[in-house]
Amino acid sequence: MRATLYTIIALIAFAANSLLCRMALAEGYIDPWNFTVIRLLSAAICLSIIMVVYTYNLKSKGDFNQADNSDILKDKGSWISSVSLLIYALCFSVAYVQLDTGTGALILFSAVQLTMIGWGIYKKERLSILQWAAFIVAVVGFVYLMLPSAALPSPISALLMAVSGIAWGIYSIRGKACISPLRATGFNFIRSLIAIPILLLVGISNIKNISIEGILLACASGAIASGLGYSIWYRAMPLLKSTQAAVVQLCVPVIAAFAGMLFLSEQLTMQFIIASVVILGAVLVFILNKKAFKEPI
Repeated sequence: MRATLYTIIALIAFAANSLLCRMALAEGYIDPWNFTVIRLLSAAICLSIIMVVYTYNLKSKGDFNQADNSDILKDKGSWISSVSLLIYALCFSVAYVQLDTGTGALILFSAVQLTMIGWGIYKKERLSILQWAAFIVAVVGFVYLMLPSAALPSPISALLMAVSGIAWGIYSIRGKACISPLRATGFNFIRSLIAIPILLLVGISNIKNISIEGILLACASGAIASGLGYSIWYRAMPLLKSTQAAVVQLCVPVIAAFAGMLFLSEQLTMQFIIASVVILGAVLVFILNKKAFKEPI
């Protein structure tokens, strides 16, 4: 039950991130470089404040198991996770403004699926025939949803989005080993700030074009959708198999499209309804078929 709750909240955060990025970058409120700077900085500040309060409360609990307390306080993420996070965020933002929504989503989630499912198979996570069928159906529904808005991408933009998807897959996989999702995510974002001087140098010519809307959207993307959302995702990851975590993310475009209809007055189409039913139904079948997730003897 906890895994389901954490996963749903994380997927909503991912969809919100997509919506916020679309609003900020597609509308030209801010450029990708400065958007990434504000996104990383706001996430790091938000999580740092929460971590200070969390650590204080943790240390003040006299009845808290000292061994567990020590393990939690030792969890400070890793440089590999931080670099993966930075690559994902930057490549996504830069590629996003040069790709159609459908094209970007197809490339991004294809890379995520291949990375995470490939890792799951490498770690001997067994999939049943029914799960393979459900996965294929979900992918077909995903392509059906995104294909009409897809266009032939430029090679560089496509490569950047693919790299972004691979980096996110790696970042997600590494969350399986974290002890304190909040601290791991917080320190990962704090380490990523080492790249801010370079990002500012590249985006300095666009600073004069940044609007208040762009700053607010970037802050919301960083502090809420990224900082808090990724912490919850890291809480869900140890409770999921890599293959599960990969497949459920196919729901993100559906949630994002639905949010676009609610908040951006985008049109509801029969194609969206059909694709949503196919994707969500296939993901549900995949998750409910738990027999394949038994550890190999």
